[in-house]
Amino acid sequence: MTVQDVDVVVIGLGPGGENAAGLLADAGLAVVGVEARLVGGECPYYACVPTKIMVRAADLLADGRRIPGMAGDATVRADWGPVAARIRDEATTNWDDKAAVDRLTGRGATVVRGRGRITAPGEVTVGDQVFRARRGILVNTGTEPVVPPIDGLKDLPYWTNREAVRAEEAPESLVVLGGGVVGVELAQVFARFGSRVTIVQGGERLIEREEPEASALLRKVFEREGMTVRTGVKAVGASYADNTFTLDLGGEKLTAEKLLVATGRRNNLKGLGLDVLGLDDGARTLEVDDRLRAAEGVWAVGDITGKGAFTHVSMYQSAIAVRDILGEDGPPASYHAVPRVTFTDPEIGVVGLIESEARDKGLTVRTGTAQIPDSTRGFIHKVDNDGFIKLVEDADRGVLVGATVMGPAGGEILGALSVAVHAEVPVESLRQLITAYPTFHRAIETALSDLNSPKG
Repeated sequence: MTVQDVDVVVIGLGPGGENAAGLLADAGLAVVGVEARLVGGECPYYACVPTKIMVRAADLLADGRRIPGMAGDATVRADWGPVAARIRDEATTNWDDKAAVDRLTGRGATVVRGRGRITAPGEVTVGDQVFRARRGILVNTGTEPVVPPIDGLKDLPYWTNREAVRAEEAPESLVVLGGGVVGVELAQVFARFGSRVTIVQGGERLIEREEPEASALLRKVFEREGMTVRTGVKAVGASYADNTFTLDLGGEKLTAEKLLVATGRRNNLKGLGLDVLGLDDGARTLEVDDRLRAAEGVWAVGDITGKGAFTHVSMYQSAIAVRDILGEDGPPASYHAVPRVTFTDPEIGVVGLIESEARDKGLTVRTGTAQIPDSTRGFIHKVDNDGFIKLVEDADRGVLVGATVMGPAGGEILGALSVAVHAEVPVESLRQLITAYPTFHRAIETALSDLNSPKG
């Protein structure tokens, strides 16, 4: 065993961990970053970046097919090769693991390969190396795909999001197990490239975390595009033979060339050694305070904190944790206006609370809605104009506590509403806002007017 004294050990170099390690090294601290897989985490290699390359290609294809007489039948399979080539190119240039390591070491940090384990307060062991941290330990171990306990599934050559982004061609047919964000995004991508797609969702609706109106509209669009959507059904068995997957729904069997398992993710806390700090390493999340402290001398950021499994949350948290480690002042973490986007077509942007969440908190809720097709820009857009804006107001305080924008560029339109929710801008002030004509943003005015309208 070799023992080395350092200032900070960062376990896990996903987006937040990588950012924190770099900032701490910039401040002159001796920093060791520990990573068993890829520096940068899931986002640049298997999630945010490559999947949005896939979404962009699928959207362009769909737009072309909407031009009468120019692109042919939407069920005709399109060439997946250019998409796969671009993902490979990006992975070896902009998001290369070696380049990421070089960037960190160039800032003065040390990157150690392997799985880190906390073996004592302020001590992390990686293989035969022991690092003693004078300032503390920052944990950013992320998540991994969940494989549900379906009979026969465990040993099959199914896809997760990782295999899906490495696909060299679009399959003839695809069953997607799970109707959350990953499932719906990838289902639409492959369907638009000509795969026959069936989504199987155990819950009663797609994207159950979002407003019911968003779930209903997304299902309508998917079925209009030729996908089969099965909700409220659970798989009880799975098998694979002759290059074909069979999914048993208990009386009904689905077959497809590929099976994508997109049933969620679980935190990588088991075996981290949290028990030596008096923490539960079997917990679903690692509890942190508003300075991201999990215990004395231990900070945590990212998915494992349970504050939102998003790159932008991990990056936000990392800056706060770094300030605390350095003894610097600054605002504490606040999660009342966390944004999220589902990159389907129509795109779904959400900030803060949906209506049911606001009611569960005991707020006096008022909602306002505008339909995108009824707006001037929606009329101009004509095709591909499905969507709506829904505002959720705390009527007692007269401020928005949540908003959903579903439609073309929904995640971009969300920006104005994110500011409103974050800064708690009075609704009366929002009504005085001048929005450019004719933009999708202008539908916000309609939704604000609808806040005062009686609901049936």
